[in-house]
Amino acid sequence: MKLSDLQPAAGSHKAERRVGRGHGSGRGKTAGRGTKGQKARTGGHVNRSFNGGQTRLNKRLPFVRGQGNGTSAFRDDYTIINIVDLELFEAGTQVHPKDLVTAGLMTAAEGAGLVKILGDGELDHAVTVHAHKFSATAKAKIEAAGGSVELIPVRVYEKTKRSKDNNTQYSDAAAKAAPQQ
Repeated sequence: MKLSDLQPAAGSHKAERRVGRGHGSGRGKTAGRGTKGQKARTGGHVNRSFNGGQTRLNKRLPFVRGQGNGTSAFRDDYTIINIVDLELFEAGTQVHPKDLVTAGLMTAAEGAGLVKILGDGELDHAVTVHAHKFSATAKAKIEAAGGSVELIPVRVYEKTKRSKDNNTQYSDAAAKAAPQQ
């Protein structure tokens, strides 16, 4: 076998249509572009958002600020679990987010996130629930059943100011840490 003998498998490669190669080809003269106009010219195309001179759609819509659908990128999204879902657990158990995942109430990805317990339904036995947030009714119903609620601390980002004063503190600290000669 030689390199010159190599060719693609039969039917895998379709020949490109050669336009503008004379009348006999069936695609000669205007080469399928019609007659005159912007789209007949070389490099001529109409922008996808062009709407025939009418104001384009993205200019007609109002501004929606934020990440994608108007929500903040820094918003905490909670997975909602109701009191009625806690009936699955036996009396006296400690219910953590990972236990909710194993019970099939949340996905593993949601289990790694934040959990909020809401008060929909009734609870007839005592369980200790660990979550990031509880509604007032959920807390009351869990405690009325003899259980307890444990808050898991949520990460809090402190706002920092960038100013010349802060920079001087860093430089003073660096000067103090440097060995003196």
